[in-house]
Amino acid sequence: MIDKRFFDDLNERISEAFRSSPAQDIEKNLKAMLASGFARLDLVLREDFEVQQKLLERAQAKLTELEARVAELEARAGSGKPE
Repeated sequence: MIDKRFFDDLNERISEAFRSSPAQDIEKNLKAMLASGFARLDLVLREDFEVQQKLLERAQAKLTELEARVAELEARAGSGKPE
């Protein structure tokens, strides 16, 4: 994923390039076009992605643990042994 600082730096460079030129309309149009493009990409911050990834990993580990426990309980029930 791309860091937010990249976009801030890109924005600053674009602004700096057009400040001294009569291309104010181009700057506005370019910013609008970039904002529209980024909005369609459904970008998320790297930190948010990593938090969700860790939560998913923990959920998958817990699911594996619970599946093993269910299999164990089913095996006991099938053998007729009391718990």
